[in-house]
Formats: sequence, C-alpha cells, structure tokens
Amino acid sequence: MNPFLNCKLLLFDLDGTLLNREKTISTLTLDTLDKCREIGLLIGVSTSRSQQNSLKYIAELAPEIIVSSGGAMITYKNELVYKAEFSANEVNRIISTAREICGADCEITVDTLDSHYWNYKIDPKAMDKQWDGSVYCDFSEDFPEPSLKICVEIADDEIAYRLCVELKEYDSIRFTDGNWYKFTKKEATKETAIAKLCDSLHISASEIIAFGDDLADIGMLKMCGIGVAMGNAVDEAKSAADIVIGSNDYDGIAYFLKEKFLR
Repeated sequence: MNPFLNCKLLLFDLDGTLLNREKTISTLTLDTLDKCREIGLLIGVSTSRSQQNSLKYIAELAPEIIVSSGGAMITYKNELVYKAEFSANEVNRIISTAREICGADCEITVDTLDSHYWNYKIDPKAMDKQWDGSVYCDFSEDFPEPSLKICVEIADDEIAYRLCVELKEYDSIRFTDGNWYKFTKKEATKETAIAKLCDSLHISASEIIAFGDDLADIGMLKMCGIGVAMGNAVDEAKSAADIVIGSNDYDGIAYFLKEKFLR
C-alpha cells in the first residue's frame, strides 16, 4: 500500500524541524498543516521540550497529540495518555550526581508536569518571551517534586561520559545544537511513546509519518511508516530516515506536504 495514502498522523519534532532558526513556525507551514487537518490527517508534536516550554507553539498548532519531555508524557486532545516520572528521590540523586561530577555550578533544568525549572546564569526570560512561566531554582536544596526530564549542560565530552555511565539506568542523549544532555526514565523515549500512543489510538506506526532532525529523533524516524529528516538534520538522522527534505529555514515541511498530500 502507498504509505502516503495509508497515513493517519503527521508527527513533528519542534526545534530544528517545525521551528526555524528564529524559533518560529512560518505562516506557510501553519497554513499547510491546517489544510492537512482539513483532509483528515491528525497533527502531532513529538518534542524533547516540556509541554510547559512548548505552550507558544501548541497554541499556534493546536495539535491533537503532544509527546513532550522526550517521550515522558503523552496527551491526546488535552487528556493525559501516559507519563513516566522520576520520583523526587531520583530527581535529587540525579541533581546531586550531576553537581558532583560536572561542578556545583553546572546548569540544570528540571521538567515537572506543570513547570520548567532552571538555574541558568543568565535569565532566559530576559532574552525570549517563550520562557515566560519557567521558574528559577538554584537546586541547592532537595527538589520536592517528581520530574519528567532533567537536562545538564556539559561542555567536556569526558565528563559527560562519566555522568552518563554513573546514571546508566536512565535514558540519556545529547542535543547536538549545544552541550545539553537529557535524562529520562529508560522507558521514556520518543519511540516508546509512539508505541504507547498507537496502542491508545488503535493505529499502527506504519500509519505515521515522522519528521525530525536530531539524535533523539532517530528511533521514531526508523519505527514510523515514513521517517522524514530535515535538510539541516544531523547525518545520523538523515541515514535513519526514508526521505530527506528541505531545511527548517526554507519551509521544507510545507513544500513536502503540499507535494504529497495537497496537489
């Protein structure tokens, strides 16, 4: 069967994929996604961002499906489908281990169900309104809540390796657009989230077209019916994908969807 005719869900990473380098979604892309929804396709987001840190884009896209925090939480039409949380004890162990190995002043973020906490040296809200609603925390005292995802900035590859080995019971991966490493529960990846989503919606992964650009996207690009890598994607993502399209800065997604679905 033609995999495009079989498609029920378009699933998009945000940074480096739907978002251009200015961290916006173009009007052409938004209009194209609206037209895809009109012909019956579901629109979904699969992002390593927390849902709290994606609210601006969720408001623009109005996606039916949101996979956030790298696969640690799934919602469908605003209803919680799945979450995989660290306990508060696990959160504090990860934070204390990171500060011990990477230095007491290392930069850390913690995503909970409702908030995004950070200890950046420069207030991100002063630079970009998308950070409104995030919360400063110096992580010097025990963190009181369960968490979906923890990220640590590590510039030294050897130190990063040491931390990942020390926390080997968790899933870890680097974001290639910086020196940030994410940690989630072992079962919290984009591909495991897609498997759970398919069970919940009674669809097959073969009926999903997934779009991505980074290392965290490789699993979902491989498992979905069609994996689409952006022209700006890392080589590993391009190798994992079935198709490579134009870059995020030149409306690669919009032109691809117009050709495949809207002619």
